[in-house]
Amino acid sequence: MGKQATPRALADNEAKAVARNLRVSPQKLNLVAGLIRGKKVSTALADLEFSRKRIARDVKKCLESAIANAENNHDLDVDDLIVAEAHVGKGLVMKRFSPRARGRASRIEKPFSHITIVVREVEERA
Repeated sequence: MGKQATPRALADNEAKAVARNLRVSPQKLNLVAGLIRGKKVSTALADLEFSRKRIARDVKKCLESAIANAENNHDLDVDDLIVAEAHVGKGLVMKRFSPRARGRASRIEKPFSHITIVVREVEERA
């Protein structure tokens, strides 16, 4: 009797990983996500390893998680994986106040964001 399992949202040759609540603005995170979109996984990992952006370390962790999901959960070949999607979403925004001159205050916004990475196995063209 129990609840039916929800059907898989991704195709059989895809796997994904999500990193939530990264302490960076979505605009800055999207720059790093654009760096790896559509590339082979090995190239994307190398690009993230040598990127000078601080958040590249967290994006690399998420990409490695997607690769591990593909290998262990879905039996995909790691050498044939590409980064099919890397999309960024807005998270919460912490609001803080900073004192300014003449007794005023100004608002400082500290945004969070999420990143979803989908890797897909493609056959090598001979």
